[in-house]
Amino acid sequence: MSRTSSFLAACLAVSVSFGVRPAIAAEAPFEPGLMRLAEVLGSLHFLRNLCGEKGDRWRAEVEKLIASENPNPERRARFIASFNRGYRSFGGTYTQCTASATEAISRYMKEGETLSRDIASRYGN
Repeated sequence: MSRTSSFLAACLAVSVSFGVRPAIAAEAPFEPGLMRLAEVLGSLHFLRNLCGEKGDRWRAEVEKLIASENPNPERRARFIASFNRGYRSFGGTYTQCTASATEAISRYMKEGETLSRDIASRYGN
């Protein structure tokens, strides 16, 4: 299985493991990890499109994650803000695909895979 496929499978595992449930008032212990995952997906969306991947694959992944969490409007806004922060973080740095950009992709793929796996294994059903 390719690294991208592994990462997408891990993201799906995170979203499926939590299932649809109402948001809770207190922040769950996995919340920072989910917000970081949304930010990583935003970074990947920018960088991978910059380096030749066309489409909304990474935006679709964050949408699946948000849908699986069934967040209240405030929490949903935090997911979106995290994704957008990740996307914008590279907009001022990269205007074309470079070796540094491809290295950033590699690092974010690895971080996203690790976050997904850790969240699913520690907090999944």
